[in-house]
Amino acid sequence: MEERTLTLRPKKRERATAETTLTVAMTVWVSSGPSRAYNKAETGLLERWESQGYFKPNFDRGGDPFVIPMPPPNVTGSLHMGHAMFVTLELVVERMLASEGIKRTDLTREEFTSQVWQWKEKYGGTITNQIKRLGASCDWTRERFTLDEQLSRAVVEAFLRLYDKGLIYRGSYIVNWSPNLQTAVSDLEVEYSEEPGFLYHIKYRVAGGSRTDYLTIATTRPETLFGDTAIAVNPEYVDKDFGTGVLKISPGHDRNDYLLARKLGLPILNVMNKDGTLNEVAGLYSGLDRFKAREKLWSDLEEANLAVKKEPYTLRVPRSQRGGEIIEPLVSKQWFVTMEPLAKKGLDAVDSGQLTIIPERFEKIYKHWLSNIEDWCISRQLWWGHRIPVWYVKGKDGDEDYIVARSTAEALEKAHEKYGKSVEIYQDPDVLDTWFSSGLWPFSTLGWPDVSAVDFKKFYPTTILETGHDILFFWVARMGRKMSKSLGNVVDPIDTIKDYGTDALRFTLALGTPGQDLNLSVERLASNKAFTNKLWNAGKFVLQNLPNASDQSAWESLLAYKFDTEESLRQLPLPECWVVSELHELIDTVTSSYEKFFFGDVGREIYDFFWADFADWYIEASKTRVYHSEDYSICSLSRAVLLYVFGTILKLIHPFMPFVTEELWQALPHRNEALIVSPWPTTSLPRDLKSTKNFENLQAVTRAIRNARAEYSVEPSKRISASVVANADVLQYMSIMQANQCILWLEKL
Repeated sequence: MEERTLTLRPKKRERATAETTLTVAMTVWVSSGPSRAYNKAETGLLERWESQGYFKPNFDRGGDPFVIPMPPPNVTGSLHMGHAMFVTLELVVERMLASEGIKRTDLTREEFTSQVWQWKEKYGGTITNQIKRLGASCDWTRERFTLDEQLSRAVVEAFLRLYDKGLIYRGSYIVNWSPNLQTAVSDLEVEYSEEPGFLYHIKYRVAGGSRTDYLTIATTRPETLFGDTAIAVNPEYVDKDFGTGVLKISPGHDRNDYLLARKLGLPILNVMNKDGTLNEVAGLYSGLDRFKAREKLWSDLEEANLAVKKEPYTLRVPRSQRGGEIIEPLVSKQWFVTMEPLAKKGLDAVDSGQLTIIPERFEKIYKHWLSNIEDWCISRQLWWGHRIPVWYVKGKDGDEDYIVARSTAEALEKAHEKYGKSVEIYQDPDVLDTWFSSGLWPFSTLGWPDVSAVDFKKFYPTTILETGHDILFFWVARMGRKMSKSLGNVVDPIDTIKDYGTDALRFTLALGTPGQDLNLSVERLASNKAFTNKLWNAGKFVLQNLPNASDQSAWESLLAYKFDTEESLRQLPLPECWVVSELHELIDTVTSSYEKFFFGDVGREIYDFFWADFADWYIEASKTRVYHSEDYSICSLSRAVLLYVFGTILKLIHPFMPFVTEELWQALPHRNEALIVSPWPTTSLPRDLKSTKNFENLQAVTRAIRNARAEYSVEPSKRISASVVANADVLQYMSIMQANQCILWLEKL
């Protein structure tokens, strides 16, 4: 659990000439409490990597750049395990002020945004530090903030270009409205849940008829009846299995009703204020909260003999991801982006192969979404964010006269040209949806709209964009529910790192199936922490059996061994030929899985080879050669194979477990560069299938003897006599020529 200098010695051997000592300084992680050592070791490696510039692109290596933009999380104080950062910075600061008894409306816009900037400066680095602790090898010199001056210019430029092409417009349409935040919210910020409620059956009397002339209408929202402008009985619009088969049309408070009203030319009435209370259209109910109004209205309908019945009903309730309140469909004047031509470009990119979606099964969902997309409401009634670059002309009737410009100065100049020098203007108070700026992130961070910028020319287009299948990334937590602060099931990655280490956490996450939510369990973390320790202990064994770093002759002999030709493979004894052949197959399999982004397969393949083949079999086989063989060349060869196989394992698993692998790599003598920048193992190396089969036969014999000993409860220290009955291939291997090897192997059983 502390950093100390160790003198690592091999066990006693019969040949004193092979006695070696290796002295190295390293952080020792022991099972009694490794978490206390992880922090120090990992932090030290991070500092070393960053100081050496390993996270920066190295153009001297040649090849095309591989670019992954990291989507910007909201600065909410700290990162939780799912990156489900739905609470905006503005809401965080509002809550902070509320705890001090201050409302946002008590401050001016400038005072409030000043508070937000103070919060950002204080806590903005927290998430960056957390991501660093996760081992992200990002070029932190290129870190950007969404409201940086360069990115703000890009957002304004994108707005103007879309507007000039006729793709941005302003109008009154039905949107998702948050009464708590008093802003429009996107479809992505609305979650639907099934909740118990009621279905209200109400008499709608026929105009000019008697008291017995009425239609019964069933609704879950009786408070919206003040906005009804028609009823429908047409099967095209009415679900005859719902309620009574008669539908009330409330265009101002239902998306389908709104579309129907526009199609048929029906009036659209809004009965609700932006804070969720009813307005003057509701008459006596004006000023009442929407849910209080529902209760009072039903009571009054009962007294007036207009209530038929109220029955339990399961509702599909839209709730805000930000505050959890019920979202209200509301007609509001907003800014929109026309999505159809943009969606077509997105569809064409997939159809032409320019864009590849992994896993492939999500391509169908992507296409369905873009094929049925509606125009995007991009305006938000908030104070924090990119201000909409639109200025209105004071003194005009209404606010329809507006100017789109890159700055106040440019807007004023345009206004003077059009309306004269005495005109006054004011900027639209709304801000843009955060996704408007986030959608520009892959190229705005590289200098766009300046396409001549060095970074833009070198790194755009980007290679990969990782995202959750629901756009905002989340994992399924212990309770089988999405991580949420309100649910109390949020896991801070730093807390997990303290208990299990970054490598165990990263490896656990990597084993998930692409496109599926991951159940992040303590059991998986504990298991992969044990795997980390197993890797560490295997490294200690390899180090114990290497020559002293100063023994130049021994190291020249060790490094002279090559395993990249069929001839060199055929000259190896069976255990070495088997493990090297299996390693070469692993390199090809893992490389292919990496290239296909099958990261879960990569992790499982390396895990199985390391634990089942290398640790359980070859390390055990090497002990008979290193500690008991009288042939020093066999001992030296076994050391070379241990070094070759283990070093390659470190390279293969380093992207998943960067810290423990780098620490072990640095402890290996005669390594010229850090593991993080070392070349990838060569693929398509030779394999000896015959030796692989022979060794598998020997494994089968070994397992049979072990099972027999276990079945008859033979003590581990007691030797037994055994008769081996096997096929000709096995008997041929276990011949006189190989007798000594087999005896040494079987003596350990």
